[in-house]
Amino acid sequence: MDLLALADFNLVARHGGFGRAARASGRPKATLSRRVAELESGLALRLFERGARALKLTEEGRALHERTSALLTELDETAAAISSGAGKPRGSLRISVPLLFAQTAMGKLAARFALRYPEVRVEITTEDRAVDMVEEGYDLVIRVNPRPDESLVGRVFLRDRLVVVASPAVVRPADDSPVPAVVRGTPGGVAAWEVVTPAGRSRITADPVLCLSSLVMVRDAVRAGVGVACLPISLASRDLADGTLVHWGDIEEPPVELWALYPSRRLLSARVSAFLEFLREAFPMGTPEELAALLD
Repeated sequence: MDLLALADFNLVARHGGFGRAARASGRPKATLSRRVAELESGLALRLFERGARALKLTEEGRALHERTSALLTELDETAAAISSGAGKPRGSLRISVPLLFAQTAMGKLAARFALRYPEVRVEITTEDRAVDMVEEGYDLVIRVNPRPDESLVGRVFLRDRLVVVASPAVVRPADDSPVPAVVRGTPGGVAAWEVVTPAGRSRITADPVLCLSSLVMVRDAVRAGVGVACLPISLASRDLADGTLVHWGDIEEPPVELWALYPSRRLLSARVSAFLEFLREAFPMGTPEELAALLD
């Protein structure tokens, strides 16, 4: 089997069309079409159904793509590792990071990594959505409590927890009456937080009066005394320590987990392996206190 033709077939399958594959790779569309046609002829199989406007994998084409794309990736990574000098980290490293982690910690972490590995060109983008790593060309993504994904593997490197906080000027009601709240996201109705305090469990009814798109903005607004908010303890710990904010209780939910995800654990590139080890060094215990230490 012609490996070059097989690689071109996987390129077209991954991008969903000859035109998009040609634009993404810089290869001529006619060349890709010819290579795929040659592969189909050699296998005596139709790999794509070609419509007037759409290109769709046949059942045989889907099976071939699923079974060979990972193998071709491993071949590419093996060649890259050999040519890079016994696995020395170098080349481009594209990472997608959620907004809060990017705002609070990623600038310092990326700078330290770049100083340690000057031959790696780091590109960090901020995305709270679940990006397609292969389609969008990411080497690594960091996500908060990600949904299971059979195409990705990874590890937890940091855990946080949520707390309800407020300015000392905000009076906590003795009953369950609503209290003004600052929330992240779009406006909604009255919500309630079940919290745990040293005195036991209680309920805080929150009436959103201010909706913001960033938890850093939420924290700043709560500092100003607008109302209560639910924040990661890492983001609020310094204000709680100096009395700028007061603690109303811990949210009764599973911990917030930050995961580093990548497409395959086999033949992991030297630059991705180096960044994973770097995260392990930065957060050896994976605690909120370690993250809080990075904040300004």
